[in-house]
Amino acid sequence: MDLGIQNKEISEYLKVLSSEIPEFLYEYATVKEMQRLKGISMISACEHTKLIPYKFFHTRYEHSLGVALIVWNFTKSRKQTIAGLYHDIATPAFSHVVDYIHGDYEKQETTEGLTEKFIAESNEITKLLKRDNIKINDVKDYHLYPIADNDSPKLSADRLEYTLSDGLVTQDAFSIESIKKIYNNLTILKNEKEEEELGFKNLDIAEEYITRASKMWHLFSGNNENNMVMQFWTDILKKMANEGYIKEEDLYKHSEAEIVNMIEKCPNENISKAFKIFKNSEKIGRSEEIVKGKYCISVKNKKRYTNPLVLVDGKAKRINQASLKGKEIIEEIKNYNDTQYAYLDIDI
Repeated sequence: MDLGIQNKEISEYLKVLSSEIPEFLYEYATVKEMQRLKGISMISACEHTKLIPYKFFHTRYEHSLGVALIVWNFTKSRKQTIAGLYHDIATPAFSHVVDYIHGDYEKQETTEGLTEKFIAESNEITKLLKRDNIKINDVKDYHLYPIADNDSPKLSADRLEYTLSDGLVTQDAFSIESIKKIYNNLTILKNEKEEEELGFKNLDIAEEYITRASKMWHLFSGNNENNMVMQFWTDILKKMANEGYIKEEDLYKHSEAEIVNMIEKCPNENISKAFKIFKNSEKIGRSEEIVKGKYCISVKNKKRYTNPLVLVDGKAKRINQASLKGKEIIEEIKNYNDTQYAYLDIDI
């Protein structure tokens, strides 16, 4: 059976996460609500600008499959795997831009409450769940399952997956070979609260993981290139909505490419011209003070990092307690701040 992955590198990567792909996963992944995620970028829709280099279009659909495969690999639980698969089912085009629109810069949880609605209103999904004697309550919230998701900065399937795959697509943080090495060292450990949590068997592998991952954490934890991309999408879509060219619900109906086409063909030339400049921009300006006459932003966003468990002398410890190198990397990310302002020569 075919999961519909077009990119060979992503296909190879997913096989690393689980050598076995259970038959039920094909059925749950091919529903139309999941197929919609193929048109949504996993990396801030940076594919439409030159500010963040990337290798290929990486989708929310691929990320969701990755999370499901990690959960299946470590738990062999159908309920937990489906919950992991569907955790982003309510994600709109441009993903966390909707969080920005609603002012949720730091938690970025705006769409999570819609997951149950998307599942419950899908005839395909509800039929599959009924057949498998699974309740919607069992799969609507992957927070129920600590291997799938847990509180930051613990390591979970979701946090692990986007770090590995985003690092494969941007920053050259990970390769297929390094992912194999790191992933095969993971196991289920018990954390401070006696909860199950993914962790590492060996300290040197755990250190390699956070060293590589820190490249991604920099990009998505305060770097102004990422802030600029996210804030621009927020403002351009708000303007499109305010002038009646688009509605928020369109973000759940159209792919990002389709919405970009709407922006490029917008009757308001200020909008289409602003997007053209953004699309062709290769660098941003930085400043500690607001720059007048420019599209100038200042954003405090979510800090993305993990402090994974690692076995040391048979005991599970946080890497910042077990390794000076690990502690230094984590502290550097936590304390990292880009300039107060970033700007482009755009008039929206």
